Amino acid sequence: MSTKIAVMPGDGIGIEIVAEAVKILEHYKSSGRLDVEMEEAPVGGAGYDAAGKPLPDETLALARGSDAILFGAIGGLEYDELPRELRPERGLLALRSELELFANLRPAILYPQLADASSLKPEVVSGLDIMIVRELTGGIYFGEPRGIDEVDGERRVTTRSSIKRAKSTASAVSPSISR
Repeated sequence: MSTKIAVMPGDGIGIEIVAEAVKILEHYKSSGRLDVEMEEAPVGGAGYDAAGKPLPDETLALARGSDAILFGAIGGLEYDELPRELRPERGLLALRSELELFANLRPAILYPQLADASSLKPEVVSGLDIMIVRELTGGIYFGEPRGIDEVDGERRVTTRSSIKRAKSTASAVSPSISR
């Protein structure tokens, strides 16, 4: 069964980066090593340009019907004067909210060839291989509500339960993640 990927290049450098990623996926597809269907949709500034809002209804529908999303980058100087609710980043926040995406996994690896390029001493960063888990559902992440929330009897910006949920997901993806 084919994997359906919603391709959302977004704006600026995202367009270039996603185009190269699609070339790689197409290579593996044409060689028979990957069974994938890709469909492109606008988001961010491109969504605003196409449909008057940063997350067009058609883009959200495609995302909901896909197995994965290949997302580029959003924003650009030309969108800086838009009202807050129409700015490109609102499309990304809406996508995360609508799909109930709750964790962002960011691997950080330092290749030996780049140790001298770091602003940190090579002996400090040498062998760096970590996974940063960022929780995405706390009220402060979306800028609402303003101030501290009380959730499940806890007064905090990010709840323990949301951190546990993100950690559980990270552990499933990378079993080496411990407490």
